[in-house]
Amino acid sequence: MATVRLVWRDGREATVTATDETLLEAAEHADFSLPFGCRTGACATCTGRLLDGDSTHVRQPRALKQRHRDDGYVLLCIARAKNDSAVEVGVDVHNDLLENPRKGH
Repeated sequence: MATVRLVWRDGREATVTATDETLLEAAEHADFSLPFGCRTGACATCTGRLLDGDSTHVRQPRALKQRHRDDGYVLLCIARAKNDSAVEVGVDVHNDLLENPRKGH
């Protein structure tokens, strides 16, 4: 069991308890609505960013490139907390993954 602090960019925070479930499921069981799409790690709609602690994906996160995983991004629909953690959540986190050609990526 792990305690997971959910952090939104607008300053909201909430704490949920994650047992043997994904981070998305833990948030839903605590009545927090987070964005999601496929629930299989293929669409990245549920992308979060690990701020503290550690997590593991229960299957290959097909929607994340290795460089995103190296930067701490996780797919909440298939990620489980390995210990007490803090995760940035919300639509804005997913938007970080989108490349903007005007930014010169």
